Amino acid sequence: MNNNNYCVIMSGGIGSRFWPFSREARPKQFLDFFGTGRSLLRMTVDRFKNILPLENIFIVTNEIYAEMTIKEIPELDRKQILLEPLRRNTAPCIAYASYHINAINPDANIVVAPADHLILKEDEFEAILLKGLDFVKKNPILLTLGIKPNRPETGYGYIQIDEEKVDGINKVKVFTEKPNYELAKIFYESGEFLWNSGLFLWSNKTILKAFHDLMPEIANIFDQGVGLYGTDQEKDFIEKQYAYCPNISIDYAIMEKASNVCVIGADFGWSDLGTWGSLHEISDKDKDANVTLTSEALFFDSSENIVTLPAGKLAIVQGLNNYIVAESDGVLLICKKEDEQRIKQFVADTKLKFGDKYI
Repeated sequence: MNNNNYCVIMSGGIGSRFWPFSREARPKQFLDFFGTGRSLLRMTVDRFKNILPLENIFIVTNEIYAEMTIKEIPELDRKQILLEPLRRNTAPCIAYASYHINAINPDANIVVAPADHLILKEDEFEAILLKGLDFVKKNPILLTLGIKPNRPETGYGYIQIDEEKVDGINKVKVFTEKPNYELAKIFYESGEFLWNSGLFLWSNKTILKAFHDLMPEIANIFDQGVGLYGTDQEKDFIEKQYAYCPNISIDYAIMEKASNVCVIGADFGWSDLGTWGSLHEISDKDKDANVTLTSEALFFDSSENIVTLPAGKLAIVQGLNNYIVAESDGVLLICKKEDEQRIKQFVADTKLKFGDKYI
């Protein structure tokens, strides 16, 4: 293993699109979706333990999940869990981790990964990751992994591939936000576009330069802490300064602005598990494409549904097609799968009427 290779796992989100299964008190990265005894976070850490040294894995999460993270991944030192005092999206999260790692090893090469992705072809993922880490060690490039699409998909952002290459790897022509179906169909049929996986690789020098050049309002904040990272004063500094960071994603802050971005197209059985629909897609189905998780279910005149109730419960479903039926901690959700983007609104309305009781 290369001791200069590091991993940053972003694990601070709420996963509100998986409500009521995912809650503020225990978001989806800590849940065992498939009954394997391993949460999504546990699976992510195990995946990277095979690729780089355990002591080089850092988890960035909200401070309210500190003890939960330690309990979930007990082999990590507490110093490997970086705590955000509040949520400020992925750009400040990545900047914080980059400055912290820079104090440990300025020659670090870093892979950044969300905690809640599913990778089915682990060996292929490992091979691509090692190729990417070797590439960013040699080239001052911001590298992302793009997923070869197998259908027109409106739930993902897209990356257009440029013909120009750096050391055999294609540059990125443009990042595109989630399209409507007609545009997604054009992207898919053109063969020029990949799904944006949200997986990034770069040397620490390259990403820090990108923050200084393209997002100085973030770099200037973290520059004030140089000399404090890795010391007892780091926590106090982050507590005081984090609120001044803009709430912005790494895509908007850096990737869409930078000219030194490349992409590797890959197919390693990836799903971002961002929605009930994506979970339905990768789960085992009956002859009518119904999925049952955790509990038991009998389906009559029903198809394309996903049902999850507490263990030991049985659902009898009749006459439903393409629905989500999910119960957890006193909340039952019955929602058309095609309308699952409204779940965030359901959560907001529930909070407005009932407070935090069901959130």
